[in-house]
Amino acid sequence: MRATALVVSLAVLTPLAACSNGSGGGDEGMVPPVVAACGQAKLFERPVDPAAAGPWAVGVKTVQLPDILPDGALQTVEVWYPAKPGSDAGKPKVVYDLREWLPPTEAAKIPDAENPPQPCDCVRDLPIDEKRGPYPVVIFVHGTAAFRTQSLTQMVHWAKRGFVVLSADHPGIGLKDIIGNTFDFGNQTRNTNRLVAAIQAPSGPLAFLAGRIDTAHVGLSGHSAGGGAIAQVDDTAGVLVRMPLAAGGTTAGPSLVSTLVMGGKDDMVATYDRVKQGYTNSPTKKRLVGIANAGHLAFSDLCYIGRDQGGILAIAKRNGVNVLDLVARLAQDGCMAGQLPAERGWVVVNHATTAVLEETLTCSTTATAQAAATATLADVAEYAEALQ
Repeated sequence: MRATALVVSLAVLTPLAACSNGSGGGDEGMVPPVVAACGQAKLFERPVDPAAAGPWAVGVKTVQLPDILPDGALQTVEVWYPAKPGSDAGKPKVVYDLREWLPPTEAAKIPDAENPPQPCDCVRDLPIDEKRGPYPVVIFVHGTAAFRTQSLTQMVHWAKRGFVVLSADHPGIGLKDIIGNTFDFGNQTRNTNRLVAAIQAPSGPLAFLAGRIDTAHVGLSGHSAGGGAIAQVDDTAGVLVRMPLAAGGTTAGPSLVSTLVMGGKDDMVATYDRVKQGYTNSPTKKRLVGIANAGHLAFSDLCYIGRDQGGILAIAKRNGVNVLDLVARLAQDGCMAGQLPAERGWVVVNHATTAVLEETLTCSTTATAQAAATATLADVAEYAEALQ
């Protein structure tokens, strides 16, 4: 690892804070210049540093999609997207209630005063920015005992920089299933294949994306079990980037252009040796990033939520929630005293993932060098690449 460290602004270190980055004034004359991306796409000019917030305000919609789950149930999908400049002015930010992802009997045990909020630098149901685009797409897949907003900070960061980001709840493997003793592993790969198919011709609840997304430039990212799931997603034209986080590597066909494998050096679930082996087994073009002093949850918001109340595990136990050993083990991996603070982990993850996404999905002329610059970040213990 090179000794030089990038200077990180306060805005990067606190990505959950409200910031519309100049897009909240409603004056199209004040927006950033537009630059060419892949194909016919036009995007706002973004900061060269991929860890810096992008110029868009972020809109969000919660949609229920048919034809995803095999039992005919609707799948809940969150969609974050670049919003029309100025449309967020004076509107309240979204705050997610984590009790949504508990069984009703367990959720009822946590009073409002004890409920840890998950704030989002996003506003519900804003109009999408139709003057720019079409926008590349990122689909994120959550891990075991988790939920669709588990890595909210990373997903909103991507949306701020011009990506449409989708993340679904995966029944069978989510937090509600683990705590409710209905765990059946689900089928995240099958569900993601169907979500990839759904965005090819957006309709129904996704109709607002029709003509606004670039399905020839799609990336997949997943954490833990979600990282394993995206490795097995069908080779589909347009799915060009795969980024398993705290998982393994990727195996894919000729459509794959770029792989990023990331892991925490202190991860006790997906050990770093396993992550490195996944990188070794992945096809080129590929990159490896190992984060120092980081555990399994460094790629999520789960060590940040409720931190001022002792953390989400302590809150749950304090209120008598049925916390299984598996959940307790997962909830502590990376959240213990002395491990890398969440805000510093976000800087590394945002930098590395955004550089890789922008290199291939926005045809950025600076992203390749920025991806290599990940090695200079203070909390990066290892960086490797094989680009040819």
